[in-house]
Amino acid sequence: MVQVYDTLARAKVELDPRDPGKLAMYVCGPTVYDVPHVGHGRTAVVFDVARRYLQWSGLDVHYVSNVTDVEDKIIARAAETGSTEPEVAQQFESAYWEQLERLNVQTPDDVPHATAYIERMISLIEELMDAGHAYVADTGVYFDVAAFAQYGALSHRTLDQLLESAGARVDVDEAKRNAVDFVLWKAAKPGEPAWDSPWGSGRPGWHIECSAMSLDLLGEGFDLHGGGDDLIFPHHENERAQAEGAGHTFARHWMHSGMVVIGGEKMSKSLGNFRTLGEALDAHGGRAFRLAVLQTHYRKAMELGDAELEAAASGIAKLDALARRATAAGVDAAGAALDEETVARFRSEMDDDFGSPGAVACVFDALNGANQAINGGDQGRAATLLATVIELASALGLEINAGTGENAEIDALVAQRDAARAAKDFAAADRIRDELAARGLTLEDTPTGTIWHRG
Repeated sequence: MVQVYDTLARAKVELDPRDPGKLAMYVCGPTVYDVPHVGHGRTAVVFDVARRYLQWSGLDVHYVSNVTDVEDKIIARAAETGSTEPEVAQQFESAYWEQLERLNVQTPDDVPHATAYIERMISLIEELMDAGHAYVADTGVYFDVAAFAQYGALSHRTLDQLLESAGARVDVDEAKRNAVDFVLWKAAKPGEPAWDSPWGSGRPGWHIECSAMSLDLLGEGFDLHGGGDDLIFPHHENERAQAEGAGHTFARHWMHSGMVVIGGEKMSKSLGNFRTLGEALDAHGGRAFRLAVLQTHYRKAMELGDAELEAAASGIAKLDALARRATAAGVDAAGAALDEETVARFRSEMDDDFGSPGAVACVFDALNGANQAINGGDQGRAATLLATVIELASALGLEINAGTGENAEIDALVAQRDAARAAKDFAAADRIRDELAARGLTLEDTPTGTIWHRG
């Protein structure tokens, strides 16, 4: 049974689905006002891997991820570019899904948009008003944090502690009763998108969106709510307060992924270490990016610079090289049994809070074993281990590419170089290496043979 570190419980807990054989999962999606950066890519891969593994384990996963298509930053971008808010949202939503496709991230089962859920948000705010958890002020409708005793449970902070830090993560507004009270409905401002409501023209606050959408699509007490750990407070804290304050059972478990850092510092445009996802994928490819993410546990902060992505690209090259070697050696994985010991180790790693670094190690242990079996002429063992590598890599969303006719030509040159080295004809070996380098190829000599990759 899968265990996940639950942010609310501060412990690993058994992921016991609400409905046997099914799992309902909600992950906060993008606010579409700019192109995605590498942090967005990491979060998307983390939860895609969790989804894929749960599906591979036999669960029917209902995966929902939203799009925030009305928000202050979208409004500002529209004003800055002379465009409209819907045009901005459509432009950057398309950019987001385009990059996620390059990462082999599965499309969510449902992609609710905030602007399509205004009526449901209004209904949820009315429920909060009726329950005494919300109040009306000149600037909009606010959630009364002091009236909700469980506020702070997800971020594990008391109301006094939150009041002390108010202003750092919460908008300061003199219309609010408490500094940490947050907006449910914003009163309309000239030139901004607005909808009619019982409290006048306006638009929803950010937090109410996810509460309304997740409850509508996944129902009360859905199994798993995810997102980056920067969302724990205030966004997820507020989502939980809104839903439960209105009398709804909300997410049973909370899962949060760590941030991407560059040179040990949080990625930021002001620090000059900001990198778009498209730039990273152009330079290193989607498979290398995915493998790099998998090699760090999802709850840890991680570097995703050129060094990490280049190292991951070498790992991808080893996977592809195995497929080519197997083809050349006549090893066929189709119909071959999996290596039970490797599969059991893989399951053990992933069942323990989606331990992808250990799971990746299982894949590469099997890869090394397959190369050794090919070297030793053990076709049956090679087929079993190759099938295992393919199956487990697929469970993590990693595709293996045996390549094209050009790859076969390169393999032949690499084999000639290996033969020259074995014959101590180092001049010929160096000449072939230089020829391949001129074609943009890098060779790596490993204990199980020479592998190559581009760049």
